[in-house]
Amino acid sequence: MRKIFPFLSLCILSALAVAQVPKSNHVVVLVEENHSYSSVVGNSAMPYFNSLASQNVLFTQYYANTHPSIGNYLMMTTGQIITNSDGYTGTITADNIVRHLLSAGKTWKSYAESLPSVGYVGGDSGVYVRHHNPLTYFSDVKNSSVERLNLVPFTQFATDLNNNQLPDFSFIAPNMNDDAHNGTLGQADNWLKTHIAPLLSNPEFQKDGILIILFDEGASTDTAHGGGHVATVMVGPNVKKAYKSGKLYQGQSVLRTMMEALGMGSFPAAAASAAPMSDAFTSTLPSPPPTPTTCSATTTGVTVCSPAAGSSAASPVRFTAAAKSTARITAMRIYIDNVSVYHTTSASLDTSLAVATGSHHVVVQAWDSTGAVFKNARTITVP
Repeated sequence: MRKIFPFLSLCILSALAVAQVPKSNHVVVLVEENHSYSSVVGNSAMPYFNSLASQNVLFTQYYANTHPSIGNYLMMTTGQIITNSDGYTGTITADNIVRHLLSAGKTWKSYAESLPSVGYVGGDSGVYVRHHNPLTYFSDVKNSSVERLNLVPFTQFATDLNNNQLPDFSFIAPNMNDDAHNGTLGQADNWLKTHIAPLLSNPEFQKDGILIILFDEGASTDTAHGGGHVATVMVGPNVKKAYKSGKLYQGQSVLRTMMEALGMGSFPAAAASAAPMSDAFTSTLPSPPPTPTTCSATTTGVTVCSPAAGSSAASPVRFTAAAKSTARITAMRIYIDNVSVYHTTSASLDTSLAVATGSHHVVVQAWDSTGAVFKNARTITVP
């Protein structure tokens, strides 16, 4: 029996240590345009993209869902095609990734190159096209003066990256000249090298980041699996190196993978039954369950249980707080030095955030359904 038990233990550990989608604080997806797999992979005009593909994970059997573009963008963010009209101007009320991000208290931004202004939800403008920026259609964004502020020009990306303020989820849409739609593949590749190389070398991204770069659809004559065979790569510290995945994936699996990486357990539409792209990751043991929230509000307003006012706390700093009102609490936010760093639509929060060394002014703010605002401010020091 002494020889059997070690063997059984090894089998149990081997069963547990299967490739899973690891948790990430920085999931980034970037979408290129209108080229089939055969015109991209191995093409000398795209040396940077192909170096990422050869050194990280290349999905050799990834297929777009439909033609033209918009249905693929929506599948990656709602789990549904919804429309095949690139000129669509309606509001999408269907379940979507932003709704789940807000419910989970996660931060997000859409970085769209040549977007006319912050919060812009209008139509095409110059080399900016709206149907490449799917989050602009969602009622959760269009109908919220707060969430629209997460629609920003791509110039904001470098600023956020340099200040270690990238959100949990980033959607990147180059403009029509730089996404290979109007411009050449070489131009798209140079753009990627200029803007993505700094992301991959960023210390925060190197901790647990996940980057997915894919083409939205193949050439118009390529209708395999609906939208054609397209090039897709994944990069990150927990992503396998020099690996080719031969599993069949489509947009709903991208959505499922991104949401699992962000710690979510429910998924919109087709993503609920889609396979995550878990073979791309190194084997990991299951993450331990999170510490339950113990903070509660006994009086009207915001109660902050941690960190204590005037306290010293090592980064990452754990924030626990709760809000109470005679009306339903609809949202809570954490501001550090007047910058919003966390958001949830629940009446309590429990999260750990990376905070730079030094003294910081922290405000935990809540809103109820009547529009009433409650705040709790304090100063903390991170040694």
